[in-house]
Amino acid sequence: LQHSQQLKHVARLAPAPCRWNSGLPMNIGVLFVPQQEAWVVERMGKFHRILEPGLNFLIPLLDRIRYVQSLKEIVINVPEQSAVTLDNVTLQIDGVLYLRVMDPYKASYGVEDPEYAVTQLAQTTMRSELGKLSLDRVFRERESLNASIVDAINQASDCWGIRCLRYEIKDIHVPPRVKESMQMQVEAERRKRATVLESEGTRESAINVAEGQKQAQILASEAEKAEQINKAAGREANAMLVKARAKAEAIQLLAAALAQQHGNAAASLSVAEQYVNAFSKIAKDSNTVLLPANTGDVTNMVAQALGIYTTLTKPQAVKTQDEMPPAHENSHSPATEVLKAEQGSSS
Repeated sequence: LQHSQQLKHVARLAPAPCRWNSGLPMNIGVLFVPQQEAWVVERMGKFHRILEPGLNFLIPLLDRIRYVQSLKEIVINVPEQSAVTLDNVTLQIDGVLYLRVMDPYKASYGVEDPEYAVTQLAQTTMRSELGKLSLDRVFRERESLNASIVDAINQASDCWGIRCLRYEIKDIHVPPRVKESMQMQVEAERRKRATVLESEGTRESAINVAEGQKQAQILASEAEKAEQINKAAGREANAMLVKARAKAEAIQLLAAALAQQHGNAAASLSVAEQYVNAFSKIAKDSNTVLLPANTGDVTNMVAQALGIYTTLTKPQAVKTQDEMPPAHENSHSPATEVLKAEQGSSS
């Protein structure tokens, strides 16, 4: 408070800023007014006219140049001042004001010192506008604050013939303790962001690892499936084809052998041998054995096996006899001879 009171006292004692002009020239009858200047002339103490740039004629002794107004854009430095925000934070703030004289008559007779009046108006408007904002909004809304100050100045300075073009805040000084707290807040916010980013990175990493493992398993299963398909379509298929061809060739050879003379007798003998061998291996694979009632009668078992084979081959034999002419020389079939031979050998 003492510091702010001292600043106010110094501001009251400081001289008011003077308007820039080229000085008051003397009336010698013929005058040359520079560009971007307006000379206000009084005749016998009363406003007469405003001299335009170029050659002008006046009456000596009667006409007097009272004011010289510059029509250029004027830059005014607004002194530093204290202001209290909405959240009771005292700030030291200064700015720059840009003005232009729009009406030399109003600027000369509307106010004693228009630049000084606009400067004071800018300071008071700034204090009132800062009182509506909190500290955080002051830093975020500097442009809107400048626009509000310009609008307030233009509404008041319209009758002075001056227009405020723009206002810019130069520096905002914050108390040391408030500055420390702001720095702590910024550090906490940055730590929070770093923690959040680190957690998001960990999550993304875990998701990527899981996705990679999933894709690897899918690719491995697809590769195994393709390998099995290739194996099945390759070696196993070739093996099955080879087996099928071998079996087909064996069947063809067997059919050719059966078609020869005494082929049925040889087939009957082979069936009987296989039957005996299979019967001899019954007790080797399991402890439980089911045997027929006439186990010791080998002749009867061989006869049954040959009967089964004869029944299976009978349609083929009948078909063959129908196709071939009857033979009267051999009255007995080869199968009957084989049966008799087998019965004789077994007995």
